[in-house]
Amino acid sequence: MPHTKRRRLVATAVAVTLGSTALAACGSSGDDSKSESGPVSLTYWTWTPGMDKVVDLWNQGPGKKDRITVTVKKQASGDTLVTKILTAHKAGKAPDLVQAEYQALPTLVSNDALADIAKNVGDAKSRFADGVWQQTTLGTDAVYAVPQDIGPMMFYYRADLFKKYGLTVPTTWDEFAETARALKKKAPDTDLTTFSANDSGLFAGLAQQAGATWWTTSGDTWRVGIDDAATRKVADFWGGLVKEGAVDNQPMYTPAWNKALNTGKQIAWVSAVWAPGTLTTAAPDTKGKWAMAPLPQWSAGDHVTGSWGGSSTAVTTDSGHRAAAAKFAAWLNTDDAALAALAKEGGIYPAATNAQTSGAFATPPDYFSTQPEFYTLAAKIARTTAPSAWGPNVNVAYQTFNDAFGAAAKNKSDFSAALKTMQDATVADLEKQGFEVSK
Repeated sequence: MPHTKRRRLVATAVAVTLGSTALAACGSSGDDSKSESGPVSLTYWTWTPGMDKVVDLWNQGPGKKDRITVTVKKQASGDTLVTKILTAHKAGKAPDLVQAEYQALPTLVSNDALADIAKNVGDAKSRFADGVWQQTTLGTDAVYAVPQDIGPMMFYYRADLFKKYGLTVPTTWDEFAETARALKKKAPDTDLTTFSANDSGLFAGLAQQAGATWWTTSGDTWRVGIDDAATRKVADFWGGLVKEGAVDNQPMYTPAWNKALNTGKQIAWVSAVWAPGTLTTAAPDTKGKWAMAPLPQWSAGDHVTGSWGGSSTAVTTDSGHRAAAAKFAAWLNTDDAALAALAKEGGIYPAATNAQTSGAFATPPDYFSTQPEFYTLAAKIARTTAPSAWGPNVNVAYQTFNDAFGAAAKNKSDFSAALKTMQDATVADLEKQGFEVSK
């Protein structure tokens, strides 16, 4: 999933307009109770490579039968696309369908840009893990999108170097810390991994795994829980390792980070299912030397993971054919042929559980050719994805994380203080936008 791994929620050019109106009241239903057949022409904004070839399957098959034609309009991803959607919606000219990352959904819903399509997606829910489906409902009975791709988190490690240094793959975070310390004693110039503050999605996924709920609503009131006990546990854990020098404190995705992975100076990476693509570029000389395992757990015997990346297909409130658009969105992300084409043409890891071990996922990534069970294990991990809770200003929380945790990691200072900074900035921004916020 290299296309989505580092995208952040947009710092929107269009301010949230609904003030204190809760998400449950947003996302107009419009004609979503109607069935619809053509002739209908729909427009779909997406960044996924090869999506036009996938959509051709629809236009030549189910779409042709129902006389529903979809036209793909390729867009830039992440921040740029969300800004463009909100700008178009303000003018009443948004497309029928949009690709949206999960953490962007609350911003789009808060601006009344996405329709509730619960009555038009049939039994699609049964095709997804509960924690994945929940990201498109925002904790309500409404359905604002159909999951497309996901980024379940897992642990990657140099199998050859773990053997060389006599290390055991950690199954708990306590074991992870002990592994980092043991490695330092055996090879002082080598790090197990790094704590990186230049991709807030990683920290968000780790907090999600620990049980964090960063945004919740009660009636018309928002509550921000970024500084909750679960997230403090994660922050204190990593802050402690950085302070004692058990792990590195340098950012990811830099030439220095690539070199550390490629030369064995860093021998593990907490990442997501899309990691093979990144490692292929970052550490080409170590192909075939890595292995993947489930993310370490906070309590022995648990089986839960966080999510880092992923997107969905949503229907806009500007669409005059919401039922037809929802029918396409459900087909795109649940039909076997569509999912196979998405994997082949777009390189995605599908959210639908039935597609995670079929077709393109019947054999491991080439980089992990020595681990034939790679995708079988990945599918098991994906089913344990914890629920997440996003809000309408994820952009502010993420940017504050980058600044506050970046400084804390560099200076090996208190991560708890950085977390409080993140909490306070997020609350202040919600209040500034006119949302009612519970203290």
